[in-house]
Amino acid sequence: MVAQSRSMVRSSGLSSLPHPATPPTSSTTPPRPNLFLMTLRFGVSVVALAATVGTLLSVLQPQALSPQTTAGQAIAPETPTPNLPPERPLTTLQRQIQQLVTRQPNLTAGLYFFNLDSGASLNVSGDQVFPAASTIKFPILVAFFKAVDEGRVTLHERLTMRPDLIAPEAGTLQYQKPNSQYPVLEVAELMVTISDNTATNMIIDRLGGAAVLNQQFREWGLENTVIHNPLPDMQGTNTTSPRDLATLMLKIAQGEIVSPRSRDRLLDMMRRTVTKTLLPAGLGKGATIAHKTGDIGIVVGDAGMVDMPNGQRYVAAMMVKRPYNDPRGSELIRQVSRMVYQAFEKLPPTHP
Repeated sequence: MVAQSRSMVRSSGLSSLPHPATPPTSSTTPPRPNLFLMTLRFGVSVVALAATVGTLLSVLQPQALSPQTTAGQAIAPETPTPNLPPERPLTTLQRQIQQLVTRQPNLTAGLYFFNLDSGASLNVSGDQVFPAASTIKFPILVAFFKAVDEGRVTLHERLTMRPDLIAPEAGTLQYQKPNSQYPVLEVAELMVTISDNTATNMIIDRLGGAAVLNQQFREWGLENTVIHNPLPDMQGTNTTSPRDLATLMLKIAQGEIVSPRSRDRLLDMMRRTVTKTLLPAGLGKGATIAHKTGDIGIVVGDAGMVDMPNGQRYVAAMMVKRPYNDPRGSELIRQVSRMVYQAFEKLPPTHP
C-alpha cells in the first residue's frame, strides 16, 4: 500500500518538486530529512489506507455504511419472513363444509383457513366479497399501528371526540360528552375489544380518512377490503372477503407490516375481544384466539389467529350472509370452527 502511495506521488509529479537548499554537511553528520516530502507522503498513505478500510467495511458490513434514517426517523432492519409450508387443501373436509352450507337455505358463506405449521387449508368461496361489518376494524387497527411505527401517530396523543364522529349501535363513547378527549391507545382498544363505532371513526379520521386507508389496504394485497362509509354502516357498504382477512392476519403472524412491539400490542388487543360466540366457541380446551367479529344483522363474521395447545397456529376467517339476525349464521360459524379445529388437531406439523 505504501509503495502504491509513493507511485501515486511520483505519477502526480509531486516527487519532482525542488528540494530546499541545505547547508553543506560533514562526513560525520547525517543529512537532514526533507520534512515537506515526508509529510506529503504520509498524508497520501493515510488517505489510501482509509479508502481501503472503507472498501473492506462496505463488503463485510454494508449496513454500517448505509443510511439509517429517513426524514429523521430510524429505519428498522427488515425481519426475514419465515418460509411457510405449501398449501395442502383438506378436500374431504372442504366437501363436507360445502354440503353443510348448501343445506342451509338463504345462507351464503365464505371461509378461508390456513395452518402455518402443516399447510393444511380450507377455501370455500374465500374470495367472495361480503359486507365487512365490524371486521373492517381489524385492518384499521393494523393501519393504526403501522402509523405508530412510522411516527405519524404517537401513543401519548389525545383524540377529540368531535360530534360528527359520534356513531350509534356499538360502544360506550357515544354516551359521553361531545368534544371530550381520550388517549389514542385507549380509543384503539375500544375499537377492537368492544367494537366501539365512535372510536373507529375517530381512528379513521386520525389516520387521514377512508381514501388513505383504502390505498394502504391495496398495498397490502387486500383486493376486496374497502371503506366506503363511516361506522356503523348498517347497509353493509364497507366490504372485505374471508381470504383478505386471513391473509392480513397471516402477514401479522409472519412479522410483516408492523414492528414486533406493535404486533404484540395488536394481538393482545384482539385476544381481549369481548364477543366469544363465533370462532372461539368451536375451539378445544387450552386454545387461544386473537380475533375480530362483525355483525350488522344481514351478515355475521369473525376473523383471527388460533394458537393450539400442541404448538400449532392457524389463521381463520368466515363470513355468512343471512336473513336479518338469523341465528343460523352464527351457528354455522361455530360448527365450521369446531370441524376445522378438530381436523387440524389430528394433523402432525410438517413445518419445522
